[in-house]
Amino acid sequence: MGHKRILGKTTDFITGREITDTDDERYRQKLARYLVEIKGYSREDIDVKRRMEMTIDGKKVLSMVDFVVKVEGISFLVIRYGPGSIVTRERPALASARIIEEFQVPFTIVTNGEDAEVLDTATAEVIGTGLDCIPDRNSALEQLKKIKPYRLPQKQLDAEKRILSAYDWLEHSLECDDDWCAPE
Repeated sequence: MGHKRILGKTTDFITGREITDTDDERYRQKLARYLVEIKGYSREDIDVKRRMEMTIDGKKVLSMVDFVVKVEGISFLVIRYGPGSIVTRERPALASARIIEEFQVPFTIVTNGEDAEVLDTATAEVIGTGLDCIPDRNSALEQLKKIKPYRLPQKQLDAEKRILSAYDWLEHSLECDDDWCAPE
């Protein structure tokens, strides 16, 4: 599961649920506040710690996206947080954005809490760097008018699932020590 410093409990800014307080969780909470207070999204626009269950070679695999940001009910941004280098997190974040919904989520954000990259999910091109480049709610509304939902062919969906599971798999049968694994 990795090593992390447990600092007690805290309240999730978006959901109001009590969660484990860690250094990583503090960055996630800071980002959640930023999305609401600076970028103009409502708490209802943001899905937190969204789980993805996949079956790869007959084994159930779990993966997680820190935030899925929606605009008028349409998923617009997938955000994955991880400490350290954000470049190394691009590929699994893109795979997440390509499979988490019935269609490809248009934009993917990778962040370490201090810096960020905004990627076009379809092309994998970095279209902005820094937290300031995260689209605000108003620009998201405008951009959604121009975007046509696209579903990847099944063969590519399967490949994206394999890529994602190779980067951050957790067998479904393992006991989980993080809040996102707990049943809702």
